[in-house]
Amino acid sequence: MLIVIFGLALLVLLIYGPQLWVSRVLTRYSSPDEHFPGTGGELAHHLIKRFGMDDVTVEQTDQGDHYDPVSKTVRLTPDKLNGKSLTAITVAAHEVGHAIQHQLDYKPFIARQQLVGVAIGAQKLGALFMLAIPLLTLISRSPKIGLLIFMIGISSMLISTLVHLITLPVEWDASFKRALPVLQAGEYLSPTELGHAKKILTAAALTYVSGSLASLLNLARWIAVLRR
Repeated sequence: MLIVIFGLALLVLLIYGPQLWVSRVLTRYSSPDEHFPGTGGELAHHLIKRFGMDDVTVEQTDQGDHYDPVSKTVRLTPDKLNGKSLTAITVAAHEVGHAIQHQLDYKPFIARQQLVGVAIGAQKLGALFMLAIPLLTLISRSPKIGLLIFMIGISSMLISTLVHLITLPVEWDASFKRALPVLQAGEYLSPTELGHAKKILTAAALTYVSGSLASLLNLARWIAVLRR
């Protein structure tokens, strides 16, 4: 019993721990600092121009910082777009890092984008199949039908897990092979600030680790429910 409790506690820590830590790290370095020559949004504009991405734009969003490859838009929340903080600068550089990946046709980035749309539909379809198993099995009176639908549902949910697993290296590349080298080479940050920027980028990447674990946990939960 103690082993089960310990295992559950460890799983909860692995899933929610990174989320709490990233919130703490981002907040810690979100204080305005006027020694930065520009805001996160201004840095994004500057880097986009520097790398010749004339078709990429920057705009404000309330839906979380991200790069939209469909419209080729770097979207930043107001505190990042208009803020002069280490968090604003680092997050802006990270999102531009995704735009650089897109420009270079970075294969994992392209693969993730192709899977995202499929995963959203597949996850909804998978959940629908899971809920329909008892009813369809009862109507058909054939366990094979239930098993077939179960396999379809599980397969569709696995696509979502695959997207999470692909996302982590894509995010890591945008942070540590795109954003950080650019910030360092351009001397946008001091050596001390670069060290803190690494913490911000690492914390952000860990949220995708927790996302992968949460996806796997959801899959295990469905399997456990259906075994009852």
